Amino acid sequence: MTEHSRVNIGKQHPASYQALLALSTTAEESAAAAGLDPLLVELIKIRVSQINGCAFCLRMHTRDSLKKGENSDRLAVLPAWAEADYFTATERAALRLAESITRVSDGHVPDVDYAAATEVLTDEQLSAVAWLTNVMNAFNRVAITSRYPVTGN
Repeated sequence: MTEHSRVNIGKQHPASYQALLALSTTAEESAAAAGLDPLLVELIKIRVSQINGCAFCLRMHTRDSLKKGENSDRLAVLPAWAEADYFTATERAALRLAESITRVSDGHVPDVDYAAATEVLTDEQLSAVAWLTNVMNAFNRVAITSRYPVTGN
């Protein structure tokens, strides 16, 4: 993978990492208060991590999702959620918005994706999805930059 070891930026600057953890907790509390299903919260984390290619976060949140009762078939088709009838309108709106936010370099968050989210999600839910997505993107970048190990053990 790499010949040079990486600095674990979370350990190098633990106060910054703790602040990110606190933000994550607040975002999850906001999602719960907005009425978002805990399984959807995990789906958002997994989908964002798929797009970013973060193996560490994918493994962690896939395991978390299964422990919470997620269906392995839904996880298997998550990259193609738009083509599968496994997901509710709320889940589809949230996943579409999360993908747009994650792919912000592809043209910001397109109005069509934002408008589609507003048709299904309340303002509180939309904001919660955005915060969950932004936090997950940050965690992905910490893990990828630091090259958190992912082994078959």
